[in-house]
Amino acid sequence: MTTSLLSSAPLDGDAAWQALHRAACAPYRSAGRFAWHFARGKLGRDPVFRGLLERGDLPPRARVLDIGCGQGLLASLLAAIDAAHARGAWPASWPAAPAGARYTGIELMPRDVARAQAALGQLPTAPRFVCGDMCRAELPASDVAVILDVLHYVDHAAQQAVLERVRDALRPHGRLLLRVGDASSRRGFAVSQWVDRVVTMVRGHRMPPTWGRPLSEWIALLQRLGFNVQPVPMSRGTPFANVLLAGDLR
Repeated sequence: MTTSLLSSAPLDGDAAWQALHRAACAPYRSAGRFAWHFARGKLGRDPVFRGLLERGDLPPRARVLDIGCGQGLLASLLAAIDAAHARGAWPASWPAAPAGARYTGIELMPRDVARAQAALGQLPTAPRFVCGDMCRAELPASDVAVILDVLHYVDHAAQQAVLERVRDALRPHGRLLLRVGDASSRRGFAVSQWVDRVVTMVRGHRMPPTWGRPLSEWIALLQRLGFNVQPVPMSRGTPFANVLLAGDLR
């Protein structure tokens, strides 16, 4: 199905992204209406997924660790990328395709893991999903660790502990892609927290308390842990105060 959806994808960025979006969403039809509609909305409206590709944040043949992976949207996108790359359907204006990734996703919520496995368990890329707590789950050796919008669910001490464990799991000069809300932007941060609560409840989960930080504190923490950090605004098209922190180990 993925290959046929991408069979006529043009090489310009917009058309290629639309084809990747369709291909990455398609497996979720087998996991139920909610899983499919959530995939379409999240991949279509959240700027982070296309942004990772346009900036080349994910290198080819990387061991990717996705912490707080939910229903595995990044795994499905990587599978769609493999199919597109194999057929030469990749925009010349984008960096090299992150093809050949080996993916491990860690997710606390069993319902999300079940959706991921139902949709993606038969993919030829064989993504691995672990139902576990990011504070305690074993973290495999990785080239890239992706943590999108989940660290604020644990307190500040636990945030640092998770990041220390991630640093130790990354290979030398490995990369951390961490998206956070900037608590110093009060309106945008408040809006993102409200939407977070709504989405969490819609997904059938209880909303835990949250712990934010100003952007400057996030950057300082990562620098103390040995990362060179580049902040990238990640709220395009949304009212949020989200920032992607791209950190490479020194």
